[in-house]
Amino acid sequence: MSNNEALRQELVELDKKYFIHPTSSLQDQQEKGPSIIFDKAEGVHVYDLNGKKYIEGMASLWNVNIGYGRKELAEVAKEQMEKCAYVSSFTGFSNEPAIRLAAKVAEMTPGDLNGVFFTSGGSESNDSAYKLVRHYWKVKGKPEKTKIIARRRAYHGVASGSTSATGIESFHEFTTSLAPGFVHIDPDDPEDFRRAIQEEGADTIAAFLTEPIQGAGGVNFPKEGYLQEIRKICDEHDILFIADEVINGFGRTGKMFACEHFGIVPDVLLLAKGISSGYIQLGAVVVREHIHQDLIKYSKGVLMHGFTYSGHPTACAVGLKNIEILESENMVENSRVMGELLGSKLKELQNETDIVGEVRYLGLIGAIEIVKNQETGERFEEKLSGKVVAEARERGLILRNVTYWEKDTIVYSPPLCMTEQDVNDFVSILKESILDIQKSL
Repeated sequence: MSNNEALRQELVELDKKYFIHPTSSLQDQQEKGPSIIFDKAEGVHVYDLNGKKYIEGMASLWNVNIGYGRKELAEVAKEQMEKCAYVSSFTGFSNEPAIRLAAKVAEMTPGDLNGVFFTSGGSESNDSAYKLVRHYWKVKGKPEKTKIIARRRAYHGVASGSTSATGIESFHEFTTSLAPGFVHIDPDDPEDFRRAIQEEGADTIAAFLTEPIQGAGGVNFPKEGYLQEIRKICDEHDILFIADEVINGFGRTGKMFACEHFGIVPDVLLLAKGISSGYIQLGAVVVREHIHQDLIKYSKGVLMHGFTYSGHPTACAVGLKNIEILESENMVENSRVMGELLGSKLKELQNETDIVGEVRYLGLIGAIEIVKNQETGERFEEKLSGKVVAEARERGLILRNVTYWEKDTIVYSPPLCMTEQDVNDFVSILKESILDIQKSL
């Protein structure tokens, strides 16, 4: 037995005995062990303990935007850790990396989004936003404005509030109780938002919450004019507009933020994932100038919300370097160009295979529908996207499938540093995998 195999077997047994995996089948883990034990990563590729190479077609969890193995981020983390690894931001304490990152985020976000509250990730950003907007209305003399209107098929995280805001039923079924004050509406029809306002009462609604492009729900794009109409309705009824760009932000869509595609400036912007490309835990809530100023003016005493790691100096130093790389290496533009190339090649699969239906994409986020009939969109009785994803993994391409509701969907979001050769390899493996499954039908 090789040293690598002995190590792998040791780790498999330890994993099965001690490691409870998030969003995984506990039964599969016990029967089969971890599906892959990753060992190293570089660029768009990850490697397992045996040295097998994979294209990380999901950038792990939609988040390794600048790609793997960037030593600059390790170096800046080391420097900051040696200088001042961590200090609290409570009671007015501060640190230079947090100050400079807040200023940078304010500079780069759309419109007058200027007030920045740091978190450790997307779920924290979501839950913080719900509390902050409710607090905002309370100090403005409208404490009854507490409800959050969210869209079905949306994903907003797994903390108590963000699970309740998520519009995917399986996340609700996991727990025995959801937080009150969340209402879900049709994801495509702005008139359903108007109906909800009429039924609930505008004076009870704190905010509308949306991903500009839904991610984990299947990479769903808004109908033309939808977000613009929702923005208009929010303004008419004194409702705040929260844009969750945890997945969308920092170049994923071919612009720095997805809201820019739609000409929307939200009142509150939620960030995480791409802000540090997954090299360290970091997220943020960004509010418009008037909200920030009203909080300053009307809040009395201490802002009773904060996390131990809000404004963590090492995390903020890594975030600053990550953004510097995104900008200096033109990765947002590369996302646009390589995204268009990848998307156009995936559309060709509609002619080269029998089971590829709609292909939708923007920048380096996209989805492929698996269908029985390409003309009508009829689905197979047995969903096949999981089989395609499994086959692609065997061939060295990591993807993800979504089978909520009627969907039979493959989704992708590779690192933004993709090259033309990476695109060709990605499409070649996926095509072979689809054709292999197609032959078995």
